Amino acid sequence: MKPPFSFFQKINLFLRSLIFSILSLSFLLIYSIICVVFSFLPLKYRCKIVLTYTNLDIALLKYICGVNYKVTGLEHIPKHRVGVILSKHQSTWETFFIPGLFNLPAIILKRELLWIPFFGWGAATVGPIAINRTKKSSAMEQIITKGKKCLAEGRWILIFPEGTRIPAGKVGHYRLGGARLAVATGAPVIPIAHNAGYFWPRRKFLKIPGTVHLVIGPLIETTNRTAEEVMEETKNWIESTVRSLPTS
Repeated sequence: MKPPFSFFQKINLFLRSLIFSILSLSFLLIYSIICVVFSFLPLKYRCKIVLTYTNLDIALLKYICGVNYKVTGLEHIPKHRVGVILSKHQSTWETFFIPGLFNLPAIILKRELLWIPFFGWGAATVGPIAINRTKKSSAMEQIITKGKKCLAEGRWILIFPEGTRIPAGKVGHYRLGGARLAVATGAPVIPIAHNAGYFWPRRKFLKIPGTVHLVIGPLIETTNRTAEEVMEETKNWIESTVRSLPTS
């Protein structure tokens, strides 16, 4: 862990984080309006608009707040095959960064997120799989039905199995939805581990300088396996890899 910051270091971090937040919000408003205005375009072009914004946000974070990144395991992403991405969820950072690695996959999220002004409007234009979590049985049916369609169209599916952002150093409850989708379709799972929560902490304003390490794991095949087996292997790989990553 980083040593405690001095008063002047905290002021510096605050000012940098403030500048980043103002610019990020400004660009969010602009790109959300652009997404809505051009929502008639084919999906691939709408995705490019959103990726332009998320890439810009990652760049602002790097150059203003000093949050860099290092990616390993890119060789594990197959070129002629898609599947289900199951990622650790600690921060906002990975929700912006991971889609760029997979050409904006279909993200499974709770439908309430689409009701958020501007952010939700933009997200709604790029074909997410929005589910109603209050009805668990129908939610699973939606995930499988819509997930099959997206996979058949050549789109990756991105799921954060912990469901919500978990503070760095903690382990959340891994839900089976993503593993069930993978098993139902025979699609492989690709696990992702990272330590973003130490640099863009959950529900914290200050962004901490450092390097986010993101690791893409080997494909986990799902044929003739249960969702429980797939999720156990995925969770074990993610959590053991996270423990091996630096915390500062």
